[in-house]
Amino acid sequence: MTVRANEFSHLVAVDRIPRAGMALRLAAGADARAALARRFGLLALDRLEGEVTLARAGRGIDLAGTLVAEATQVCVVSGEPVAASLSEVLALRFEPPADVAPDTEIELSDEALDLLPIEDGAIDVGEALAQSLAVALDPYPRASPDAVAEARRRLLSEEEAAAEARRSSPFAALRAM
Repeated sequence: MTVRANEFSHLVAVDRIPRAGMALRLAAGADARAALARRFGLLALDRLEGEVTLARAGRGIDLAGTLVAEATQVCVVSGEPVAASLSEVLALRFEPPADVAPDTEIELSDEALDLLPIEDGAIDVGEALAQSLAVALDPYPRASPDAVAEARRRLLSEEEAAAEARRSSPFAALRAM
């Protein structure tokens, strides 16, 4: 399996991580932020930074740190821009892929949900930050707490919708004859 370079890829070879661990500070550049904004359906991603520590743990690598981001999402109700400021604590684990037959059903424990693969002897810290950003974003951003109530006020009743459909029908002029 080959490690695929992503928009904000920052590969670290596992054998280069000292036993005492290592600290990294990453900041996505303008091109990477624009590509991640497209990938995650954001209007903009003005900031994506991570400060992490990598430490060896058994066969794997533990990542601990923080993620800070400034993004602009789209309100799910009105389509208006919604600012999102994120500051997330990260605790992830990288491990070599398990040798499992493709048809084998696997049940993951709660701890395995933050498990990422070591591929070709490397981990992608940038992609881990990007995925953590995606998980931290509000899946249903709203421009205002009253956005749903405002949208409901604009909805037509069934009778109003039927009347509008009759008026806008291409056959409406024929009915009037």
